[in-house]
Amino acid sequence: MSKKTKIGIIICDRYRNCGGGKCFRALQNREGAFDIYKNDEDLELVGYTSCGGCPGGNIEYAPEEMKKNGAEVIHFATGFVVGYPPCPYIGHFKKFIEEKYNLKVVIGTHPIPEKYITTHTKLGTWNSSEWQEMIKPTLANENTRLSYN
Repeated sequence: MSKKTKIGIIICDRYRNCGGGKCFRALQNREGAFDIYKNDEDLELVGYTSCGGCPGGNIEYAPEEMKKNGAEVIHFATGFVVGYPPCPYIGHFKKFIEEKYNLKVVIGTHPIPEKYITTHTKLGTWNSSEWQEMIKPTLANENTRLSYN
């Protein structure tokens, strides 16, 4: 029997109307930040919501509900890092959820689309070592990034 991991996804409220297609595709294909899971590992999505808008009012409550539904890992959607500006609260959100709810938090879902790599490289958005670490889980190869444009 394969291991089952239950996941919650929290998206940036700027994208609250997002249908989740890229996140769900990446989950199914184990791409982007979901490549940390083995192909034979059964993944179950137990929650999908927005942060509630700046400064993340839903961050205080949504992880608790997801945990009650069995979530073991919370993924912050890639929109948190590709939006402009990237979420200035993401580090605080991660620390809060990990400490309060004892849940692993992964920054990212689907691979960063190539068009965002181009824009943020020109802008110098992710030049710090801190941002390089945050985007690392979603830096797939160029062909994969192009397929998410």
